[in-house]
Amino acid sequence: MRIFVKTLLIILVLQSMVSCSKDFLDQTVTTDLDEATVFADSTYTTAFLSDIYTQIGFASAPDRFSAGFVRAGGLQTAGDEAEPLVLPSVTADLQFVTGTVNSVTIDNRAWAVPYAYIRKVNVFLKHLPTTPLSNARKQSFGGEARFLRAWYYAALLQHYGGVPLVGDAIYNATERIPAERATYEEVVNYIVSECDAAAAMLTMKPSGRQYGRAGAGACKALKARVLLYAASPLFNGSDFGEPYNSLLGYPTENQDRWRIAMEAAQDVINTGAYQMYLDNTREPGYGWYAQFNANAGGVASNVAAATGGTILEFQAGGGAQLEQLFNPPSRGSVGPGGFPYQQTIDAFQMANGKDITDPTSGYNPANPYQNRDPRFKNSIIHDQALLPAGNALSTPVDIYLGSYEGQPAGQDAVHSGTTTGYYINKFRNRDISGTDGITTSQERPLIRYSEILLSFAEARNEFMGPDTDVYNAIESVRQVAGLNPYKLPTGLSKEAMREVIRHERQVELMFESHRFWDVRRWMIAPTTESQLMKGKEVNRNGSSVNFTDFNVRQHIWRDAQYFWPIPYSEISKSPELIQNPSY
Repeated sequence: MRIFVKTLLIILVLQSMVSCSKDFLDQTVTTDLDEATVFADSTYTTAFLSDIYTQIGFASAPDRFSAGFVRAGGLQTAGDEAEPLVLPSVTADLQFVTGTVNSVTIDNRAWAVPYAYIRKVNVFLKHLPTTPLSNARKQSFGGEARFLRAWYYAALLQHYGGVPLVGDAIYNATERIPAERATYEEVVNYIVSECDAAAAMLTMKPSGRQYGRAGAGACKALKARVLLYAASPLFNGSDFGEPYNSLLGYPTENQDRWRIAMEAAQDVINTGAYQMYLDNTREPGYGWYAQFNANAGGVASNVAAATGGTILEFQAGGGAQLEQLFNPPSRGSVGPGGFPYQQTIDAFQMANGKDITDPTSGYNPANPYQNRDPRFKNSIIHDQALLPAGNALSTPVDIYLGSYEGQPAGQDAVHSGTTTGYYINKFRNRDISGTDGITTSQERPLIRYSEILLSFAEARNEFMGPDTDVYNAIESVRQVAGLNPYKLPTGLSKEAMREVIRHERQVELMFESHRFWDVRRWMIAPTTESQLMKGKEVNRNGSSVNFTDFNVRQHIWRDAQYFWPIPYSEISKSPELIQNPSY
């Protein structure tokens, strides 16, 4: 492990800051600064902390695997959700779906970015006591910095398991940096302790000019996420052999870890600070859509902030970047960020909450997109879905083959614009095309309250079984989604409820970078990540239409892919740094 040391740290920090509409991320332009100058000034000190926020969304970025000037997908295209864009350079998402991931060609940002920003946190905390800030501001800034350090360690833990813990140390380029990996348990305990300490220093839910900063609620939510993972089968009773059993999990299984995870999620719920935005009056599931688009459809600005559905978000100001990433070519795509598989489409139930395989669900293979879970249309663009095009707000996307209403297949068609017959719609504002000069909020949620409810339900079901609290948590999520009825069948077994929860996580958190990790921690990846992935052709001939599945790609799974390989460049510099198994 080597962290690049920059002599004029603050110069590069300020150069790298992004312009943003939120006050605390406003750009500052200056030159000729050193650490002493920066931390002697309250504005520069604030800017230094703001810079540490700029990469909190790197791991879940929907265009994480972009290369050069070509935008591509993120973790949604590294698993069973969406087909990746094949680029001239080998990207990590393609390596994962083809089973070719290795330590030499793997993207090193999952290692380099967290450690670079952990170092920035340590520099910040070193100087914070002597800055000209008020004592109250020092406390809140210290809490934010410690949360951010925990956040970046959590990203490392997700990717690699146990990693080196550097504490408060700040190493320079001439020093030997200890690279022995801490155990999985040690890293979990460190993150939890930092979250607890940070939460005690922060307000629950920053608002006003402070909106967007981490609060105590974000600390509690991150703790709940980390502990849920720690209780999961992949980590709870690790079986990778020595020396990996301690590096990649707990050597001995302990079901009480589910209780600890349950109580951590319950702690977030008990704050009373968060709720989801329930609005099914405009249309079923409108509140679910609006939480991703705070300015949509006349809803008051910052609906997520007003209702509490978002606990932590990545702030990116205004623009149309998300719309452009997921647009079909006719809407000026600069992506794509992935093409959903047919298996992803089939995961959506009908609007009545029944699986499409249920003969009583009302599913019609000749009209497969009708009466589906409202999250479907807000997540997926299918043939004849309505999207803005220039100044027109409701223009169908023509993905069909053949001819329809006198129009032959165009640039959006399957095998032309999309390799699966679908495009991603989630995160897009339905009122803008991305090519008409109109901009909208580009904020992207990193932790949502629905995740906490589903985490609570999962942990409680595993520890206690499907009681009323489990039902209530899941049904709250389904109600906001617009399902009618949203109630679950009574009398479900623990095993049946487990499948319900896993399905809800798949659909509710789709394309938010959860599925990639969920199938691993549940240890179902050998099945989900080795499928022959499908697409859908829509063939039109005048007034007739038929739908035909076709093969897209055979995914290949290797057990090595439970974890990312530590980049070979780091292993070669530090012989004591143990590589993950089978790499």
